[in-house]
This record gives sequence, C-alpha cells and structure tokens, in this order.
Amino acid sequence: MNINFRSLLLGAALPLALLLGYSFRPTPDATAYTYRQFSTIESVVPGGLGRSRVIISDQGDQEVGKDLLNFYSMVGINFKNVANNDRLIVETINEFNSTGWELHTVTTGVQSGKEGGGIFITRYLFRKPV
Repeated sequence: MNINFRSLLLGAALPLALLLGYSFRPTPDATAYTYRQFSTIESVVPGGLGRSRVIISDQGDQEVGKDLLNFYSMVGINFKNVANNDRLIVETINEFNSTGWELHTVTTGVQSGKEGGGIFITRYLFRKPV
C-alpha cells in the first residue's frame, strides 16, 4: 500500500487549521441599548364617547400625551378620524427616528367591553445604542 505521507499530513492539517482559526476568533461585543416606548390607546366606544391618546414615557418617566380622535362618531366609524390618528402615529414614529431611535418591536392588543365598546392598544418599542 503506497500512502503519500505528505498528502495525508496536508489533508489532516487543513481541517485542524480551520478549526483553530475559528476557535480563536474574538467574540464580537454585544451592543448595549437604551429603550423608549410609546403607546396608542384608541377607543371604539360607540357615539364618540371614548377617549383616545398617545402616551409617551420620556427619560424622566413622565407621561406626555397627545390626543387622538375616537374611531366612532354618532353615525358610526369616522374614517377621517382613523386617517388623522394614522398620520399622528406616523409623525410620532418619524420624530423618534429623526433623533436616532430605531423601531424595534410593535405589540398590539384589544380589550372589548360587554356593551360593544372597547379599546385598541398598540405599543411601539424603540431602541438606541448606548
């Protein structure tokens, strides 16, 4: 049996070199973030009797609110109010982005009442590298 010792050594050395090269690579530093959130609470109480707002927690944990319009008026869904709320929410997202905040997660939920009313809540979580 004719075994070429040089080929055998080279064949074993290549995987070993790859393994050692990968093993001794420095681990990248995990990026640290600071987080900020705002929530929208949109009322679906018939007749326009509900309250809808944007709640923003600033660095001092104070609540800064912006009024949203109710989805319903006396005659049903008010699509102008829905469009106005969408515009205000997008403006708020753009304000955060313009100051370096990245939209990280959006979470939604619904709470409905027994008599046809309820709320839609959406939470927008932003992050920024520290």
